Amino acid sequence: MRVDAHQHFWKYTAEDYPWIGTGMERLARDYLPVDLKPLLATEGIAGSVAVQARQTVEETRWLLELADVHPTILGVVGWVDLRSEEVASQLDAFADHPRFVGVRHVVQDEPDVRFLLGDAFVRGLRHLQPRGLTYDLLLFPQQLPAAIELVGMLPEQPFVLDHLSKPSIKTAALDPWKADLQALARHPNVTCKLSGMVTEAAWQGWKREDFTPYLEVALDAFGPDRLMYGSDWPVCLLAAEYPEVFGIVADFLGALSDAAREQILGTTATRFYGLDR
Repeated sequence: MRVDAHQHFWKYTAEDYPWIGTGMERLARDYLPVDLKPLLATEGIAGSVAVQARQTVEETRWLLELADVHPTILGVVGWVDLRSEEVASQLDAFADHPRFVGVRHVVQDEPDVRFLLGDAFVRGLRHLQPRGLTYDLLLFPQQLPAAIELVGMLPEQPFVLDHLSKPSIKTAALDPWKADLQALARHPNVTCKLSGMVTEAAWQGWKREDFTPYLEVALDAFGPDRLMYGSDWPVCLLAAEYPEVFGIVADFLGALSDAAREQILGTTATRFYGLDR
């Protein structure tokens, strides 16, 4: 089945989503499963992985409640406070839910480029793998060196890199992002999402060929068995409509084998997140 491995839901208030600022007014409204369902259906996508957009356990609980009533939500990547002494109990509150598949922290907003390597954070991460949970790496390129070190420290923990770590597609910069991505990919416990690219390009002036060098680097580094498609809807709407976002990846995959396309468009995400369990 085809899977959108990365999207968000929210009930908008300015207080809860302060990152939705000037120029992002299109995001300043509710985005819910009924809005996404027809977009998935048009592209033949069976369902999606809903990823946290707020760093609260209340949002994690709400996403799982949505999953209880919307079968198109195949998995939820939520948030718990990995640095808390109470991390085990926070995880255990959700761990038995069949759609709770992983955890994410908005590391890109942390000023310390080595935040991932903090003792308390690493201690919290060690609670995930025994509970069958994955971890989503949300990073900027300058944080990749710390991520490389981290995934080597925790070889049994499954990691997935969101948005290729947000390279500067707008400026066509490849270095040092390329070398760092390749170094990260040498760790077999890391997978990568082909997601979040349009918002790293010129929002109103991108062309499909702008993304080709980055897609080629990711494909060469990870291979189709460790790549997965994600839309980053509704954030992607700042720069592109859903069919355009899907089309960027689908067109790039056109030269690959049927098996490779199936992996990137669904099989990798299903296996990584355990969506068929």
